[in-house]
Amino acid sequence: MRRETAYKLAGRHHDRPLPGADMHKQREIRFKPLPPGQVEHAWKALQLLKGLQIERTTDPLTIIVRYSVLDYSLESLEEALRDAGFALENSLYVKLVRAIVYFSEETQRHNLLSPERLIKQSNEVYIQAWDHQVHGDHDDTPLELREYK
Repeated sequence: MRRETAYKLAGRHHDRPLPGADMHKQREIRFKPLPPGQVEHAWKALQLLKGLQIERTTDPLTIIVRYSVLDYSLESLEEALRDAGFALENSLYVKLVRAIVYFSEETQRHNLLSPERLIKQSNEVYIQAWDHQVHGDHDDTPLELREYK
């Protein structure tokens, strides 16, 4: 049986998108000043991708991209640009922002794509544990030894 079938039979629903989980991202891609003209070439290359919106900023070395986390990630876009020979800015600040964005997008994508876990209700687990434990007025002493004569 497929995992999805088991979840449907169990009546589990994994509603998406989660409240407060914004799947549409707006990120900046920053380029180095050299080689000249690379921002225009990157603009043309990124326009060919479906579901990706591109916008220019007042900074001539920056492009703003908008995308859904389910379709793209900043890591995949920047990796594709690096593989195509574009030189991206590599300052300490940009490296820190990049690391945080890569991690958060990867985690969000993983959480959105993973099915809800099939686990028992917590109260059922506690009821079963209570039934298996010795508790209450239980006494192992035989009845004839418990009575005073």
